[in-house]
Amino acid sequence: MKRRTKLSIIAIATIVSVSLIGLHIFTAKVDGDMNPVLDDGTRASEAGQALHDQLAVVDLHADTLLWRRNPVNRHKRGHTDFPRLREGGVALQVFTAVTKSPDGQNYEKNDGQSDRITTLAMAQLWPLRTWQSIYERAAYQAQRLVKADRADANFMVVRNQQDLARLLQARQDNKAMLGGILGMEGAHPLEGELENIDRLYTEGYRIMGLQHFFDNALGGSLHGLSNEGLTAFGKAAVARAFERGMIIDIAHSSPQVVRDLFEMSDRPMIISHTGIESFCDVKRNIPDDLLLELASRGGLIGIGYWEDVTCKPGVAGIVETILHGIETFGAEAIALGSDFDGTVTTPFDTTGLN
Repeated sequence: MKRRTKLSIIAIATIVSVSLIGLHIFTAKVDGDMNPVLDDGTRASEAGQALHDQLAVVDLHADTLLWRRNPVNRHKRGHTDFPRLREGGVALQVFTAVTKSPDGQNYEKNDGQSDRITTLAMAQLWPLRTWQSIYERAAYQAQRLVKADRADANFMVVRNQQDLARLLQARQDNKAMLGGILGMEGAHPLEGELENIDRLYTEGYRIMGLQHFFDNALGGSLHGLSNEGLTAFGKAAVARAFERGMIIDIAHSSPQVVRDLFEMSDRPMIISHTGIESFCDVKRNIPDDLLLELASRGGLIGIGYWEDVTCKPGVAGIVETILHGIETFGAEAIALGSDFDGTVTTPFDTTGLN
C-alpha cells in the first residue's frame, strides 16, 4: 500500500475516532442537562426509613432506555440504573420506551409532524434501522433491556405472573434482585399494523400506553390538536392488547380516549405518571372523575416527581400530592410514577427513595 494511501486511512480513522468521542461527550451532556437532580435536602426520618426497608418498591415509569447509558452500570448523570435502583430499595421498575416526541413539546398543543427522537437516535449511534422506523426504536429499547438481563444475574425482565412471583420469592433471600417490565410511551410503534402488537409482545412489552405528546392513529392525545377519542384502529389495537394480556396505560391520552376505554372494558388500567387535577390544576393532569373511575376498577395512579404535575417544588410537592391522592381515591389506588429520565427535573435520583 502506498504511503499516501496509508496516511489517508489513518487521517480518516483519526477523524472518525475524534468525532465519536465528541459525540459521546455531547450526548452525555444532553442527558445530564435534560435529567437534572435539584436536591432540596429532604431526608427520611428514622421511622420512615424503617418502613421503607420493609417494602418492595415499585415505580411505574422511567425512560432509562432512551439514553446512552448501560443500565447495568452506575452512572453520575440522569436518575436511574440498576445499582441506583437497588440502593433506593426498588424491587420492580417499569422501563418505558420513548419512540417519538415533537419539537417544542408542551402540555397544551402539539402536532406530530416533527420528531426529536430521530435526532437523538442518530446522535447516540442507535442502529440504522431505528433512524426511520418507530417500531424499530421500540424493538431496540426492549432488546437493550433483555441484553441487560443476560448481563446481570440479579436482574430479570418480568413477562408474566410467574416471573413476578419468582422475583418476589428471590427477594426474600436476596434484596439485590431487581425486576423490569417493558412499557410503551404511546402506541405509535404499531405503525398502523395490528400485527406489530404481537411482535412487540414477543420483544417483551407488557404495558401499552396509547398516546404521547401528539395525536396518533389510535386517537387523541391530552396534548394534541383533536381532543378526539379512540379511532376504529385504536379500538382494535386495545382489543388485541387485551387478548395478549397487556395492561393499558392512559398517561397522555385525551379525556375522550379514556372515556372510550372505560366503555370498552372494565379491566384495571394504569396512569403511569401524573399529578392530580384537584391538587394541581394544569393541562397535564386529567380530570379527577376519570381518575376516580380508574381507581374504582382496580387501576393504579402513578404520582410523578416533577413540579409541573405537583405544582409544588421538591419532596414536599410529591408527598402532598400522594397524600391528596390517598384521601381522594384511596391508598390502594396510589402508586409511584417518577418519570425518571423523562427530561424532567426531580429533587432526587432513585437512590433518594432510600
